[in-house]
Amino acid sequence: MQDTITDLPDLAQDYPLTSEQVTRYQRDGHILLRCVASAAEVAAYRPHISGAAMRYSTETRPLHERNTYGRAFLQVINLWERDEAVRLFVLARRFGKIAADLMGVDGMRLFHDQALYKEPGGGFTPWHQDQIYWPLDTENTITMWMPLVDIPADVDSMTFVTGSHTLDYQSMLSISDESEEVLQTYVESHNLPHSTYGAMAAGDATFHAGWTMHRAPGNPTTIMREVMTIIYFADGAHLLEHPHPLQEGDFVWFPGCKPGDVAAGPRAPLVYKRSGDQ
Repeated sequence: MQDTITDLPDLAQDYPLTSEQVTRYQRDGHILLRCVASAAEVAAYRPHISGAAMRYSTETRPLHERNTYGRAFLQVINLWERDEAVRLFVLARRFGKIAADLMGVDGMRLFHDQALYKEPGGGFTPWHQDQIYWPLDTENTITMWMPLVDIPADVDSMTFVTGSHTLDYQSMLSISDESEEVLQTYVESHNLPHSTYGAMAAGDATFHAGWTMHRAPGNPTTIMREVMTIIYFADGAHLLEHPHPLQEGDFVWFPGCKPGDVAAGPRAPLVYKRSGDQ
């Protein structure tokens, strides 16, 4: 690990997107982009991210004592507030600009980050929609999901239901056996297309919309599946006037704000603004 963060690579450079990629994301609600971070960049940041994830994880139970959600992954939220190196990664201009370009918006704010580490023998992640938890009054939300290690085909990446972000279907079920059953039934009964991107290299990334249905398989290998995620929303969005009970807890990311206010503040910093771009 580097002695100081001054040696870490700058992640400000543009990642060029084609108009076809933007159109595909907006149509499908998900996309795979290769080499969003280079192998060298991932190698530089990975020790800091993984070190912080393990340092701040509070899960101590063996897998067999956890429920389905607990077996799915070790989850540590908002490492950017706890570790300066992780902060540089999470607030990187490159990632924020990709998110803004895919959604076609001018500004991008951070909602929060999540380290999602699926342990050897870890269980599947049930079908769910991320935005059931978010008190945001906008459809312009997006998650970057980036493995910090190569993900082989026997671990696999996430499966997405193509176009599900446009269905106006909100399960409002927390990630659980129930959400797996309900959404699996919904997908099958409506014959909805779904696909996975298979193996991914460290530094590749998928991006998916907040209402896109998705799941992930278990980890049958002896290697930790190390993934860092960053969740963004469009600058100028408001908080919901009448949040669902599942969403009330996430007001913690907007200190001093109340329902209906503009979603902003020190815990939701602006990471990219097109008008200020050079």
